[in-house]
Amino acid sequence: MPAILLSASALALLRDVFGNGSLLQDAYQITRRVVAWNRGAPPVTLQHSALVVSEDLLLRSVLPELGLGSQQQQDYTVYAASPLPEGVTVHGFGTRRAASCSVTLRQTTLEGTCWMESLAGGWLFLVQDGPGSGWLLCVGGSMDELMPQCQLVAEQIDERSPTVATFAAYPRIASPLAAPGWLACGTAAMAFDPICGDGTAYAVREGILASAVVAALSQGGDAEALIRHYQARSIAGFRRHLELCREFYRSGHGGAWWEQELASLEQGITWCTVEQRGFGPFRFRLNGLALERFA
Repeated sequence: MPAILLSASALALLRDVFGNGSLLQDAYQITRRVVAWNRGAPPVTLQHSALVVSEDLLLRSVLPELGLGSQQQQDYTVYAASPLPEGVTVHGFGTRRAASCSVTLRQTTLEGTCWMESLAGGWLFLVQDGPGSGWLLCVGGSMDELMPQCQLVAEQIDERSPTVATFAAYPRIASPLAAPGWLACGTAAMAFDPICGDGTAYAVREGILASAVVAALSQGGDAEALIRHYQARSIAGFRRHLELCREFYRSGHGGAWWEQELASLEQGITWCTVEQRGFGPFRFRLNGLALERFA
């Protein structure tokens, strides 16, 4: 989706990691969320604190903070995008796809607002990115199928542009996530359902862990133990995401589509549980941006 909604906690994490308290301070602010989620229930208005940024703006804002210098030959490869090494399997839990488009909002639309609405065949998310404009995300059925069914979201839209992006919206994870000589990070490692809005914050935390693991390896750390820790922590984070998704899909509109996607999430949680048993307890913890072994 061309627009990314950054929660207050995600923004605080980004500002802390990059040491820039004014990062994205001029981005459009969302202060209100209107939700029509449970079938038959009236819309509920809640306070919200988030910023709307484009992916391009986010990248341009953080890249100067990275201080990228000359590239040197390294003994470890970090895969941040496909293709992954031979033998890696990507496990997906669901079938849902998403489509997004830009919209013109009606003059009566409240400023600084985002909307969520569940329908029989999927759900919609509409977010403003400025006065009179915004982005619409449609998950499940196509926009032509879902838009005639909705009320809350449709009431805010004056005009809708053609779809500009489509993508898989179900959670996915690579296995294994690391091996001697390489590890996977970012979208190469896993992909989240946009329903939770936690993808950006998790990507930052995952990047911190990946860099700490590689740093420990470069200092002669126990490769087997570090690789196991990276996989165990990553799978634990993925499982937490699936459990958050499960609550949304349990409480949504209900019906065949929702039951199907909920069953897939349950399968994913079971998969994570089995994988976690094989790694045992965590052996390291982060101290700042570095890993230290438990005493």
